[in-house]
Amino acid sequence: GGRMASALRSVTEALRELTEPRAREACMLTAQSSQEDVLLQTLSHNLCVLEQKLQQETDWATLKQLRERVMSRFAWSAGPDDAVWNFVTELLVLLLCLKQEMVELLAHFTPPKPNLKTPECAPALPPDALSISQQKTVQSALQFVVTLGICPYLLPGVGTPLRCRSDFAATVEKMVHRLASPREILRLHIVTLALLEIARHPSLESLLLTKHFGDLLASLCQLVYSPNKCQRSSVSLEVSQEDRERQKGLTVAEQQGCHEALRNLLDQVYQPIVIKELLILQGGARQVVSQMGRETKTLPQAPAWLRRRCGHLLSERLMKPRGVQAVVRGIVEGAGAGIAGGQSAEAAAADWRKCDTVARILASCPQQCLSVGDYYRQVCPQVLELFHIKDKLTAHQFQRVATTTLLSMVKEQPELGEEYLLRPLLAPLICCLDTTETPERSGQVGTVIVGELELTRCLEDVYKVCVVGNDPSSRLLESLKTVIPAIFSLYCFTQRGVSHLRSGCQEILLWFLQKSEPPVAMLVLKQLAGLAQSIPVLHPLYHFAAGDEGGVKLTVKEVVSDEDEALYEKVSLEQWRTECLAQLLSYLQESSLAGDLFIECLKGLTCLAGETDVRPVPSPVDGLPEQEQQLITLQLVAILCEKFGHFVLSNTAHVIQFVITTLERSCLNLTHKTEETVEAQTLSMAMGLIAAMLGGAVHFTSADFDAMKPMLPRLEQIMALHPDPVVQELASDLRITVATHGAFSTKKVAMAAHTTMGNQNKHGDKLTEPSQPEEADAESSSYGQSPTSLRVAGTEHGNKPSSDNSPSNFHHILQAAFDPEVPTRAAALRTVTQMVQQRNPDALGNQEKLLSVFLENLKHEDSFVYLSSIQGLSVLSDIYPAQILPQLLDEYQTSSQGAGKTRCVETRMKMGEVLMRSTRALGELASHFREPLIRVFLMGTRDSDSTMRASSLSNLGELCQCLDFALGSVVHEVAACLAAIVKTEREPEVRRAAVHVTTLLLRGLGEKALQVLSDVLRDLYRLLKYVIQTDDDELVVRHAQLSLEELDHIVRRFLFPQEKLQKKIVILP
Repeated sequence: GGRMASALRSVTEALRELTEPRAREACMLTAQSSQEDVLLQTLSHNLCVLEQKLQQETDWATLKQLRERVMSRFAWSAGPDDAVWNFVTELLVLLLCLKQEMVELLAHFTPPKPNLKTPECAPALPPDALSISQQKTVQSALQFVVTLGICPYLLPGVGTPLRCRSDFAATVEKMVHRLASPREILRLHIVTLALLEIARHPSLESLLLTKHFGDLLASLCQLVYSPNKCQRSSVSLEVSQEDRERQKGLTVAEQQGCHEALRNLLDQVYQPIVIKELLILQGGARQVVSQMGRETKTLPQAPAWLRRRCGHLLSERLMKPRGVQAVVRGIVEGAGAGIAGGQSAEAAAADWRKCDTVARILASCPQQCLSVGDYYRQVCPQVLELFHIKDKLTAHQFQRVATTTLLSMVKEQPELGEEYLLRPLLAPLICCLDTTETPERSGQVGTVIVGELELTRCLEDVYKVCVVGNDPSSRLLESLKTVIPAIFSLYCFTQRGVSHLRSGCQEILLWFLQKSEPPVAMLVLKQLAGLAQSIPVLHPLYHFAAGDEGGVKLTVKEVVSDEDEALYEKVSLEQWRTECLAQLLSYLQESSLAGDLFIECLKGLTCLAGETDVRPVPSPVDGLPEQEQQLITLQLVAILCEKFGHFVLSNTAHVIQFVITTLERSCLNLTHKTEETVEAQTLSMAMGLIAAMLGGAVHFTSADFDAMKPMLPRLEQIMALHPDPVVQELASDLRITVATHGAFSTKKVAMAAHTTMGNQNKHGDKLTEPSQPEEADAESSSYGQSPTSLRVAGTEHGNKPSSDNSPSNFHHILQAAFDPEVPTRAAALRTVTQMVQQRNPDALGNQEKLLSVFLENLKHEDSFVYLSSIQGLSVLSDIYPAQILPQLLDEYQTSSQGAGKTRCVETRMKMGEVLMRSTRALGELASHFREPLIRVFLMGTRDSDSTMRASSLSNLGELCQCLDFALGSVVHEVAACLAAIVKTEREPEVRRAAVHVTTLLLRGLGEKALQVLSDVLRDLYRLLKYVIQTDDDELVVRHAQLSLEELDHIVRRFLFPQEKLQKKIVILP
């Protein structure tokens, strides 16, 4: 073993003798000598020195013998006048000797057994391992071999020319003289085979291929594919067949060996590197300009045969397993990095340009492929795998390539793209639907049909293709349309809980509705709402269930045997789907889909009303679908009105269609004499809306008047059939105004318009003469509105006519606050609240009376009334905190026993809401009322009712959030109270409120918490840790985690403050 190690050192020393430059006295040259002469003399001198040492050094005897054995195996011709070739052959011999010694050392090496007592120790190095200095020597030798033995013999355009690499390489190119074609090929063949032989050792292979793989690949491509490799020369007939082949260049056997070596090399090396080097070797049709110093040189264009062969080799790499990923990595990997570090605009532009280039390459079928179908069948599954790359550094680029490739392939070959890309992409969602393609699976309840990971990946991939790719095509939209019911059902399920899939489903649905044609989008909306048959629908035997990692899975659901329970489940599910659909439409404010769907529903109601009147009463079984459609339509109309209000009619066309539909329904009711009170009010509202639009509320164009033409026969029918003469006259006037495009308008139309808008401004007074009050009152009463309600409504809208400022009117409004009608009472309360906000003298002079009015209405059961009272009390306490706030605190503390206890708790809860709003409104002034507020809230935490304890804690948290440094010594009492409640309270709601107080406290103080809570911060931290470890309630633990996260953010901001780049100008004295 020692002798072999000594031989290894001798070989590396010999390589060092050849590759290291000598001293000046070794090459005595004149100053006029060129760089080529200097280099040539240095090579010759190093060869002489090595020969002398081999003859004289006794330590190199083993190397000399090994060198002779290696040279006997290879018949390399060397001439005394060709120092460069002699230098190359000598390096090759020494490298082969090195490889032989390393192989023999490794063969005699037996690794020692690992020491179980010290398993952390590294294993012993093998004897063939090279040191760092030896590796540098070998790398220098390989660089000399490639530079002097391969690059000078490559054809123009094959590989990167020497003159474009470095100054030394340019000198070598001038020094090495061109030889005859057969000799060039033979020398190139010798060097290439020798390097391949050296690369059979793993250590030497890594040193060779990491730096010189491109040159070795160029050499093999020239030896195998160059048309000049078998160039015929004139020979005599007496020469043997072998000599004739040798004069041509390479023999057939040598060519086959090179071809096999090329195949092995391409399969052996990391495929992205192979792709990158083949692309570099292939070059492009345009010439590349390289700048060296001050001299600009043009790279020769790659030969046609080389470009063609490299293209074939690239296509072969692509068609192999995982070939798509190799191509993408070879081209895209590292895009955007470099000098700019991937952060500049140029780097980002280069990134997406490379990604799009790769996508175009993958979407184009190679010429040597048998058919486009075979290409899609092999490549498309690999394209889909690119979506699931886990490497964070390259995942974004891979996903962009996959998205662009998929969209391009679907556009170029829609049928094949749908079969091999879209269907596999949407397969998990298709399994959720009741289709003929879905296999019928029977199993026990809870059997997983589509797993959580599979469904999550599917939605993420669809999101990347549709929303991120954002390149809609007809085939993509058509395929996505089939799975929209499944995505919407999944969206409805995620709306019930917490899931990371909710936003993805929402974005996909919104993207589809925005990119689809309006008729298609409207049909899909009607299908999702249940107004049209959706084919396919969600499978009736399956349902979605929550996954273990925050996702969703599809499982077999339990069949409900009870008909009533099944009906209840169905109705509740339909209602929830309708609410989710309205929520989805609320994100499309700029679109008119919500208004279009609302108009469609109204038209459906009109049709159903007409059919109900003319058809005989159906049997229960036959009438069930029609009844369901009526209920769904009514439910959707109600939810849209509640969700959007008047904004559902987003443009003039929607309003016109709404009025026309309403008039049609009224005409049907008049024809069949089934008009009821609601229908009469609807007709009055529609006619008032027409009058308001014609009175100037809407600016009409000629197209709008054309759209209003269908109103004319409906108004004429109402004029003929309605029993009320006032309505008949108004319908006649409206018909005239519409027919004349607003050129003629009567006083009744103007009065109806202003009555509908509830606005008695000066312009309206001019139109309505004072001499006709009875007529105005008659018009008002015809629309079902009382003068009192009109006055209250007018005041509520913020109008301040002169008559409203009188004391009598103020007392009239106070009386209306006790009206038995809920709308009148609520309107009066809101009017009084606005008067207080506007500092009305009558309101400011009756504080006690207003307080009693608000407190009395606070006990009302209707939310519209008591919420108005809460708002009024909070405004009143904001303006007069010193007078009102103590009384509110007294009301909050009061308790009653017996039968009225429940009602008292509800009132105190409402009073707690008043105090919370008042505390927020006080802001910094809350510190002035710190003592009474904290005393009342702390006493409330000991209340017998758990709801009151939770309410007091919530108010305490809001107060602590506003006090900041004003907390002072009170912080000890607060901390002690929270600790006692968390550790002793049985009700989880109260414990949640107590932990939430800490969150509000930390959130309100921010970084100041470290100063304000310095005495109790450690106790609070330990308390939160105690909650997480011991509490059984999940929400309590979640609140504690949120508090710890808030504390973590505060400490991080304190320890690592944000750096601010700012300049300070200081004026020196």
